[in-house]
Amino acid sequence: MADHRLVAEARTEFGKGSARRTRRAGRVPAVLYGHGQDVVHLSLPAREFAAVLRNGGSNALITVVLDGTEHLALTKSVQRDPLTRQHEHVDLLAVRRGEKTTVEVPLVVVGEPGVDAITNHQLNTVSIEADATALPDTIEVDVTGRTAGQNITAGDLVLPRGATLVTDPEALVIGFLGAPTAEQLDAELAEAEAEAGIEREESAPAAEGVGQGDVVPEPLAQGSGESIESTENS
Repeated sequence: MADHRLVAEARTEFGKGSARRTRRAGRVPAVLYGHGQDVVHLSLPAREFAAVLRNGGSNALITVVLDGTEHLALTKSVQRDPLTRQHEHVDLLAVRRGEKTTVEVPLVVVGEPGVDAITNHQLNTVSIEADATALPDTIEVDVTGRTAGQNITAGDLVLPRGATLVTDPEALVIGFLGAPTAEQLDAELAEAEAEAGIEREESAPAAEGVGQGDVVPEPLAQGSGESIESTENS
């Protein structure tokens, strides 16, 4: 796990107006807490912090340098503007090398399931406890060749060495269902149409003795009084 280094600046002004001025200056308001110490208010360089999240993920280990003192920290919470996606505020948790911490780790699906299997994703992250300096960016979920019923639970995941699963081991990560048959799809469609009050049109039965593709002769005009034989002889 890479150790990212950011030079922070102390914040002495607070409130929405101060936060806006900090962001306009190209920095992100943040707080650092943990280990029973007082909360430290600081700001981080916005561009460099964005690069840390982009390259190291949400659990990136950061060395925060404040007034010449280094603080090892993890990103616990990031507030972003829903429209501009600009980082508005960051919560940093102070950690020590060798200590355990609990984090949420994103899951990444690899491989392809069996041809007739349909995947049903239930979890995008799992919670683990691991060394603060050895947190994984992601955990892979291999679905190669999985068929209907071969579900994957949290307990099936392969965790990094030294990591402990916090999420319930029985929690479903990905379920695998069988692909429906044409008859099942038609039955479901018919049921949906019935619930919506749509009546299906019944196809008219074919004339007796007439096969598909046969040509049916048109009937003679009524009232002519002539038969085919008499017409041919006339």
